[in-house]
Amino acid sequence: MIILGSTGSIGTNALKIAKNYNISVEMLSAGSNIQLLNQQIKQFNPKFVVIKDSKNIKKVNIDKKQEIFSGEDGILEALKNTKSKIVINAIVGFHGLKPSLETIKLRKTLALANKESLVVGGEFIDTKNIIPLDSEHFALRELISNKKNIKKMIITASGGALRDVNINKLKYQTPQSALNHPNWSMGKKITIDSATMVNKLFEILEAKYLFHTDAIDALIERNSIIHALIQTNDNAIFAHLGHNDMKLPISYAILGKKAQNIESIKEIDITNFTFTLSKIDVNRYPLWNLKNELLKNPRLGIILNASNEILVNKFLEGKIKFGDISKNIYKAVEKFETQIKYINNINDIFVLNKEIMDFTNFN
Repeated sequence: MIILGSTGSIGTNALKIAKNYNISVEMLSAGSNIQLLNQQIKQFNPKFVVIKDSKNIKKVNIDKKQEIFSGEDGILEALKNTKSKIVINAIVGFHGLKPSLETIKLRKTLALANKESLVVGGEFIDTKNIIPLDSEHFALRELISNKKNIKKMIITASGGALRDVNINKLKYQTPQSALNHPNWSMGKKITIDSATMVNKLFEILEAKYLFHTDAIDALIERNSIIHALIQTNDNAIFAHLGHNDMKLPISYAILGKKAQNIESIKEIDITNFTFTLSKIDVNRYPLWNLKNELLKNPRLGIILNASNEILVNKFLEGKIKFGDISKNIYKAVEKFETQIKYINNINDIFVLNKEIMDFTNFN
């Protein structure tokens, strides 16, 4: 097994499953958490190790039988040398796209947690060997496995850390308040994306490419227990409920049908919950107005992702207000929406991505 992003929440959960089921780990890649990476290397003895920055190579504890690489090119080079058939891509952001493309090119199974791969490059990616690791898409996959008469797919959103903040005070919220998610413990970027609803827009586009439909919507479900619903042509609705534990979709990606007997996911006592589903309020989440346009013109995802990456970093650094994220994403959309018509191949996306990031960074 190969894990890209081994020190994040997806990667660490995947390694727990690998340990429990004695699955060998051939390759690990990580960012800057070298201390945790060294612990993982000691425990799982991977043949290949990749780190983000070459300056940290001397800090990584490997023996003579192990090979170490650095940077994006290092991930691609190491992947070519691997024999494992499954790659978990849990890299955050646009940098996960090339490893996804390389995994597919090498005809390996891609267990995908890197949303951005499909958000920006979905039209050029063959999804038949992709297993989604998002809990929402895992839930949809399980729900539709025995049903063909599907009218509509619905995923759910928690509403993020600012879901109950007075709407008049929303645009002034600090990174500290936006990172205080009520249900999940996630990385900083995805937690901010949850608060702006960008994360759910990404998941809408993922669903479009994974399940080849535009009949996809989202609702707020505050418990993060209902992950997805499908409505069939007879207007019946079926729901997938589960604890907000990422080990469930990861287990199915790694173990396949054997995961049906997994014991580490605790049982839900649904009598402990009150379930209310509600529409996403565009006054609180102004970017949700992009949803239908994204489904009609999914190339807008390139603009959304590139501008959002810059703006979330600016917000976390205290350079802009929370309300500036959505305002400046719309500026980027207005600036670049005509240019996306001229994309002819995957390389055009890399060029345009840089232009959008540069524009957003300096405006």
